[in-house]
Amino acid sequence: MAHLLIVEDDELLRDGLSAQLMQAGHRIDTAADGEQALERLQNDAFEGVVLDLGLPKLDGLTVLRRLRLRLPALPVLILTARDGIEDRVEGLNAGADDYLTKPFNRDELLARLQSMLRRASLPAFGPAAPPPPPATGSLRVDPVLPRAWLGNEAIELTQREWSLLDLLVRHSGQVVSREDVLAVWQSEPGEAGGVASNALEVYVHRLRRKLAGSTLNIRNIRGLGYLLESAGPP
Repeated sequence: MAHLLIVEDDELLRDGLSAQLMQAGHRIDTAADGEQALERLQNDAFEGVVLDLGLPKLDGLTVLRRLRLRLPALPVLILTARDGIEDRVEGLNAGADDYLTKPFNRDELLARLQSMLRRASLPAFGPAAPPPPPATGSLRVDPVLPRAWLGNEAIELTQREWSLLDLLVRHSGQVVSREDVLAVWQSEPGEAGGVASNALEVYVHRLRRKLAGSTLNIRNIRGLGYLLESAGPP
């Protein structure tokens, strides 16, 4: 029915949920920590996530915030032992679609998950059709591979340059903060050690040079971040 990712460090609970959801007809992948979860999300397409908050390496809220930068419509059900109202509000504000506290009834989890997946499939919620292309002239960015084109001419990009350009294109007309860019870079496989924030200007400068000759410009909005804009008609 759906391809789901279960992110849970408790092996017994993870295996039990996997068995239950597979019995319900879903295809299941699992991750035991936050870094592994982001790697799975980077390398495969899922239709829903069951996410524990108390994870090793990267906590669940960090995972949720980072996946929302790339996958704003992906349904996420949070599992947590934290039952305070503040924790629940924080999880929902970070982008969760639903919330269950441990211990929970597994039949209720299945019902909530099925309801969340149904809502996500409705036209008002899910990406039933791709959004119209932003005002980015003749620029095309591959949504999966680190490739892009200006007209019919390929642009040579490093992984980080592509991630930055992809983020700017998907948020065209909006300011993308430095923190958003660094979070995307750090969520990529092999980037767990992070990158110095002052290196971002170097990558922005490289991208500007590679977009030279087009109508596109990456504008620095002082104190806020970066904005991809078109200086002329597409």
